[in-house]
Amino acid sequence: MIWQKPGTRYRAPNILERDHNIGGGLLILAGIATNGRTNIYVFAGGSVTAVRYRDEILRPLVRPFIVALGTDAIFIYDDIRSHRARLVRSYMESETNPQMA
Repeated sequence: MIWQKPGTRYRAPNILERDHNIGGGLLILAGIATNGRTNIYVFAGGSVTAVRYRDEILRPLVRPFIVALGTDAIFIYDDIRSHRARLVRSYMESETNPQMA
């Protein structure tokens, strides 16, 4: 946390300009459990579409991780659009992975 003296909020040294339209960036994903974790995966640029999520995260990282955990594993995901897309739901159902939203 950064503290500033009262009345100094808008002084030039306390202002950092950002261009929010430059695109790019990194998105880092990983899976965790009580007895292990997946490898960290870095999406370098581009959007995380349902196809990318299935092909770059679920198939090579999550599926083997869940299989290794055994039958008691439940896959919990957040409410990001690519995670709840029909393509992803169909894939998860075809793999018979127990899921919890």
